[in-house]
Amino acid sequence: MATSRSAEKRIRVNESKRVRNAAHKSALRTTIKRYEAALANDPANAPAHLQKAIKALDKAAAKGLIHKNAASRKKSRLTRNLAKQA
Repeated sequence: MATSRSAEKRIRVNESKRVRNAAHKSALRTTIKRYEAALANDPANAPAHLQKAIKALDKAAAKGLIHKNAASRKKSRLTRNLAKQA
């Protein structure tokens, strides 16, 4: 239990950041899944979904949600999957 006002505030701030980060990370995963579904079912629209996924990964890396190298690795793999389909 927090013993000072600043510790209580840290608890509140950390909880709000945790909730926000979880929402952003969930949205990121959803965007990637939509791209993968488009790649499997509708290859004509896959490039548009890839651009959205790449944008989401870049934003997540900029916010510190995921590491920049992890974002780069995921973008590379998603792009490679698109190239394999063509």
